[in-house]
Amino acid sequence: MRLDRAIDAPLAEPTSRAPDRASGREQPEPSAARGPTRHLRPPHVDTVLFDLDGTLLDTAPDLIGAANDLLAEQGLPALAPGLYAPVVSHGSAAMIARSFDLAADDPRMQPLRQRFLALYRDRVSRLTRPFDGVPELLDRIDDAGLRWGVVTNKPAWLTEPLLTDLDLTRRAGCIVSGDTVPCRKPDPRPILHACGLMDVDPGRTVVVGDAHRDVHAGRLAGTMTIVALFGYLCAEDTPTFWGADGLIGHPGELLRWLVPAFTPPERPSHR
Repeated sequence: MRLDRAIDAPLAEPTSRAPDRASGREQPEPSAARGPTRHLRPPHVDTVLFDLDGTLLDTAPDLIGAANDLLAEQGLPALAPGLYAPVVSHGSAAMIARSFDLAADDPRMQPLRQRFLALYRDRVSRLTRPFDGVPELLDRIDDAGLRWGVVTNKPAWLTEPLLTDLDLTRRAGCIVSGDTVPCRKPDPRPILHACGLMDVDPGRTVVVGDAHRDVHAGRLAGTMTIVALFGYLCAEDTPTFWGADGLIGHPGELLRWLVPAFTPPERPSHR
């Protein structure tokens, strides 16, 4: 299952800048015309740091499934997947607020949130899969001699079993969860911690994510940034104003940005 995407095509490199309403930093104006993503590759990139939900993995089916399981426990009807589209990447409190129409300070919020997380843990990898094109992208990144890791706001007790179930833990150069350090994106410290774990220079690293917080954290950490337009964007999002170095409409476009001339060796067949 895929949520409706607000933007499904790559955008040419922006050429002018405007102030960002959230951070006060200069951000790029949208380009006047759409077209194929331009080759923006810097002199050298060692490492790719991926956001998890909405970038590396399509986790929405299990997040929405857990929310609707909770509604069923409360004797309420399920909500259509599309109704969760604006909040599915904004954490458990946002999911509960949408499911039950609750304010953040409602006394029912925390008990419902804890139950939602327990239900989600029980089905964390039932329907979740990598986005189309991600497995091939990771193979080719490995073949190119680059390294990759995960930096997510998801807590470790959910991140680690999910990545293990999908056989990604052993391949990732690092996994930084929402509680690995005492702050989360958009703070840059999770990105800097990941670079430290992998002993890489942030200036030779690119952060890929589908939310403004990913771009903001990467920019503050001194990395390059790419927006995954195939992720959980909604109509209110304005990724062309986030100040990213590039935007991609499909995972495979990232490889062209990183190593456009790379042709991977033929993989041996497994009999």
